[in-house]
Amino acid sequence: MPDLGRYATEVLSAYAGTLILLALLIAGSVWKARKVLRQLREAEARRETTT
Repeated sequence: MPDLGRYATEVLSAYAGTLILLALLIAGSVWKARKVLRQLREAEARRETTT
């Protein structure tokens, strides 16, 4: 690991914050995709029962 000197705390906290935000974005995307997929399957099931 490179020597960050006086700014080690700031740099490492920026990296940590970025990784946390990235993880939240990925988790939110996966959650939304699963929700949409579930809704699509429910709509298709309703369509099959009415025809």
